[in-house]
Amino acid sequence: MTITGYSDRINHALAFAAKHHDQQVRKGTRLPYLTHPANVAVILTRYGRDDETVVAGILHDVIEDCVRESYTRAMLEQRIGDKFGHGALDTVLEVTLRRVDDDGVELAHDDRYDDYMERLAGASDRARWVSAADKVHNASTILADLRRTIDPQSVWSRFTGGKDDTIRGYRRVYDRLRAIGFTGEIMHEFGHVVTALENWTEATHAAELSS
Repeated sequence: MTITGYSDRINHALAFAAKHHDQQVRKGTRLPYLTHPANVAVILTRYGRDDETVVAGILHDVIEDCVRESYTRAMLEQRIGDKFGHGALDTVLEVTLRRVDDDGVELAHDDRYDDYMERLAGASDRARWVSAADKVHNASTILADLRRTIDPQSVWSRFTGGKDDTIRGYRRVYDRLRAIGFTGEIMHEFGHVVTALENWTEATHAAELSS
């Protein structure tokens, strides 16, 4: 495995993500969406992941979030494959929520997450690393925002499922990765941040009951 912290390919991936996530912001904030894939790349680099994994981490949301009038899903897949290779494309597809299953049947919103969990079992090691890094950054950001705010609901209101569903979702991915035998060093950090979110919620609930 060739370990890298920077390469022209990574720089190219960041530019590509910046173009396609242009005008997108993080939920409930004014932060450019690019801060998320960039932080996923930082996390993967911190754990010594190779260039191919870091590139996939940067591009992991492009197909899922950037389909629009000028770019169909097929066009985005072709662009990623042409520019970054089919290894990177395959990893991105492994961590992309699908709208239709293998038989072409459209998946309901909740079923897309069940499908994602199922596909993790057959996903590559690179895809599992990207999945974990994605969730570590998202969960860590929520936890940091909760610790800074005096109004927790302003944080949870960003998410369709609210507090309980959001935390349960992170726990579910963590447990699934463990169950399928993923032992990457990042799992310690992932488990820590999920537990911290759960503990914060329990402590806040207890404080509300006693007030």
